[in-house]
Amino acid sequence: MHRKSPGVSLSEETKLEPLYESVVISRKACLDLLPFRPGKVDGVHWKALGTSHDERGWLCELFRHDEVATEFHPAMAYLSQTLPGATRGPHEHLQQADYFCFFGPTTFKLYLWDHRVESPTYLCHEIAVLGRDRPMNVVIPPGVVHAYRNVGDVHGLVVNCPNRLYRGEGKNDPVDEIRHEDDPHSIFQFVA
Repeated sequence: MHRKSPGVSLSEETKLEPLYESVVISRKACLDLLPFRPGKVDGVHWKALGTSHDERGWLCELFRHDEVATEFHPAMAYLSQTLPGATRGPHEHLQQADYFCFFGPTTFKLYLWDHRVESPTYLCHEIAVLGRDRPMNVVIPPGVVHAYRNVGDVHGLVVNCPNRLYRGEGKNDPVDEIRHEDDPHSIFQFVA
């Protein structure tokens, strides 16, 4: 502990040597300091989306009851447009599973962080590139933090068919979402 001499202000005293040294590290290197490690996230279901083409255009099946566990059957559906360079998330749901369909016409990076203490892949993170060249359906269970970014140069369309109604019946319930993007000190970070 530094003691002040009687009758002498701190500005007149000898400056103390700092106890630490500043170090500049890259954004990518910061990821290595976070608690997450690369790896597949347990419970996330991936399915390539195929298209059937004819002289009128194409058709893509997004959902079939016989291909998805009952617990993930949709309760509603919505379509969102994400502009080039824009990011949605990171956020997580406590009860809701998201059923995303990424089919373009752009490319997305999807970021997943396993934040479920009881999961065998707790603290794993996974990054996938999907959309135009790799149309994909991804079911993300509750407790998995997720975000996606449009890394292409045109707008992107994403369909989500979550297994819970947004804000419940009649939109009378609280939103089932923890928005980590609102926290500037969030541990859920990603490289552009």
